[in-house]
Amino acid sequence: MQGTVDGFTYGLVTPVAAFLMAALGAALGLRCTTRSFHAARTWRAGWLALGSLSIGSGVWTMHFVAMTGFTVQETPISYDKPLTFAGLAIAVVMVGIGIFIVGYRGATRMALITGGTITGLGIASMHYLGMAGMRMDARLAYDTPLVVLSVLIAGIAATGALWAAVTLRGARSGLGASILMAVAVTGMHYTGMAALDVHLHLPPTLPSDLADVLPGDRPAEMIGPMLAGPGCFLLLAAVMLMFDPRAVTGEPGPDPRAGQRPHGTARQDAGGARNR
Repeated sequence: MQGTVDGFTYGLVTPVAAFLMAALGAALGLRCTTRSFHAARTWRAGWLALGSLSIGSGVWTMHFVAMTGFTVQETPISYDKPLTFAGLAIAVVMVGIGIFIVGYRGATRMALITGGTITGLGIASMHYLGMAGMRMDARLAYDTPLVVLSVLIAGIAATGALWAAVTLRGARSGLGASILMAVAVTGMHYTGMAALDVHLHLPPTLPSDLADVLPGDRPAEMIGPMLAGPGCFLLLAAVMLMFDPRAVTGEPGPDPRAGQRPHGTARQDAGGARNR
């Protein structure tokens, strides 16, 4: 028997909130990536790591905010906590690999394609690992073409977002790159959800009062940990960027390798010019 799936239990509230979380994480993460190009080499890895944490946290939080609106009419849903939080680690690590490739190789075609592909695969891996962590009295099945399409959406849009972040300058272009990354995440998510079929177990393998015996945490119980941890990463990135306005505008700062002119050089140059 196929379950009655509703991905929009609360209407547009969860999709909009999820999109905003993805956009916030992308905005902070891509600005950190841009800032790394203008930082001293010793600081570049730190900016890229902060960007990876921001984007990965935003992606993971977006997924589970959207999943609070996902219900199956015939059975309650809970989540396996280790698998759920493993998705966060996967997102941060794979997004980080993609960002570090672009951060150290620059905006070359191969670096952008490789970094964007790995970033997109990280987004998709987080999504399907999170789905594997769902616990219900049912079996999940996926439509393969739609799964492939969801991965392509994530990879192509992530590549475009990275290109925009590292080649364009200004707050407006940064906003556009963030929106593109958020489109990659949410588009991948809802395409993947469209590929899902829920097949209920018949006869029931669990008692009718399933909510009391189903292992794992309910969505309402997960929302606190979901927002607290990633929220700290996003807050840290926001504070770092707040004290470094160049990261917001994308403007290059002073070359850290350039030395300071000796005191009095300008006066001597002016005097030499008068003598000439």
